Amino acid sequence: MTESAWRDIELLSFCWIAYFALHSALASLVVKRRVAAGWPNLMPYYRLMFNILASLLILPILWLTYHDPEPMLWRWQGIAAWLANGLALAAIFGFWLSLKSYDMQEFLGLRQLQFHVRKVEDQEHFHLSPFHRFVRHPWYFFGLVLIWTRDMSVTTLFSSMIITLYFLVGSRLEEKKLLVYHGDIYRCYMSRVPGLIPLPWKFLTAEEAESLLKQ
Repeated sequence: MTESAWRDIELLSFCWIAYFALHSALASLVVKRRVAAGWPNLMPYYRLMFNILASLLILPILWLTYHDPEPMLWRWQGIAAWLANGLALAAIFGFWLSLKSYDMQEFLGLRQLQFHVRKVEDQEHFHLSPFHRFVRHPWYFFGLVLIWTRDMSVTTLFSSMIITLYFLVGSRLEEKKLLVYHGDIYRCYMSRVPGLIPLPWKFLTAEEAESLLKQ
């Protein structure tokens, strides 16, 4: 690789590590509890500001990743390109379908702002969408499909590896909070359903999911 390519990798490394460290810290219960204790009037705005900050900070990192496609490592061609793009479209469609299974008002932070919610914990109850019967983190799964079905340059490959690593670590951090919120019912769910990649032999039937929710 050229010296310029190595500089891009070094800069991307710093940016991704800083972004994910800040993202994980602000999403943690420790930081939320400190904010709630010291500045309780800020809590209704917390989730909305968190999402806005996360969206704005990732834009320059994405620009660094995609602004220069050289040197290119591989491009999907022929049948492989059709398959890769088909999987990517299926992931986007799956993501769109999954939106109806989430309380997007709470996810975006609009409900907390509207009702002046100052609680640290998420307000949405434990529920299982059709996708959650097959994988515990469907959005992360769809994201993995999207990033790994693209043509790869040095910078996009590096970013894809970093994002994949963060999905692994971030999903574990997220599940620590979910265990605090939902206790044994989520622990039972974890034992039955894979985390990031669906497995044909490990899923919940509709009846099993309904039974778990009744608990």
